[in-house]
Amino acid sequence: MELQQFRYVVAVAEEASFTRAAARCFVVQSALSHQIKRLEEELGVTLFSRTSRRVELTAAGAAFVAAARVSLNFAERAGVDAAAAAGHIRGRLSVGVIPTVTAIDVSAALKAFRQAHPQVHIVLQVAGSDQLETGIARGEIDVGLLGLPENRQPRGVAWRHLSSDRLVAVVSDEHALAHHHEIQLSELATETFADFPTGTPARDESDFAFTAAGIHRDVAFESMATDLTIELIRRNLAVTLLPSRYVPRHPDLVSLPIADGPSRAEYIAWSDFNPSPATHAFLDIIKQAEPER
Repeated sequence: MELQQFRYVVAVAEEASFTRAAARCFVVQSALSHQIKRLEEELGVTLFSRTSRRVELTAAGAAFVAAARVSLNFAERAGVDAAAAAGHIRGRLSVGVIPTVTAIDVSAALKAFRQAHPQVHIVLQVAGSDQLETGIARGEIDVGLLGLPENRQPRGVAWRHLSSDRLVAVVSDEHALAHHHEIQLSELATETFADFPTGTPARDESDFAFTAAGIHRDVAFESMATDLTIELIRRNLAVTLLPSRYVPRHPDLVSLPIADGPSRAEYIAWSDFNPSPATHAFLDIIKQAEPER
């Protein structure tokens, strides 16, 4: 068995087509089909059920693909580690970020990393902190930038605190509260809110504060897309709470400090189970970019 055969089988499984798999692997279809047939004969099992229109994994094929992916990952990691030992970092780096990062200039950090390690392929993912924590714990994400309620630290991952920030109320300049210098949570009790989806750490930051104050609020709009939320605020359809450093400067928006409002903490998180050389290098870049305390 050869690693190239493993790659061919995984490609066919993911593409559900010998033709597309051959194109993906930059090989003629006849050669790819021949190699898979040889592998099946060597194993004594059929990996794929084939018709003129469909290609599906058999039960044996599904088991083989799972093991093949592990083998390919180990082979890739071995090459990456060998290159790193020789002073050359390459491979893949998956970076997850929340939509409202303010502690670090992410694009500047990526530029510095790319200039230092141009052979690393970078995959970016925007998601909630809970999804990023899970992805890191599963080994699907290398590094994550998280935002959590002040009383909740990252779980199941290695982490370092970056900064904390107060949440402010963001309203339209046409809103009745727009000319206030500071407000109380109670003054928002009758407002219509736009916020992050229920159950996400970003939503928890606000929900905990209102619950502690004994205030029920109406959240009419839920979205992870902060640019859309901002547009709703600008049109005076709702109000929201956001980290003070995140609110864009716009003549249609007003940020109001909340005397009894909540805070948000930001963290850099990663798995401490055998992190890759690219992960270590990116963490070094982030540490250099962190504000002095």
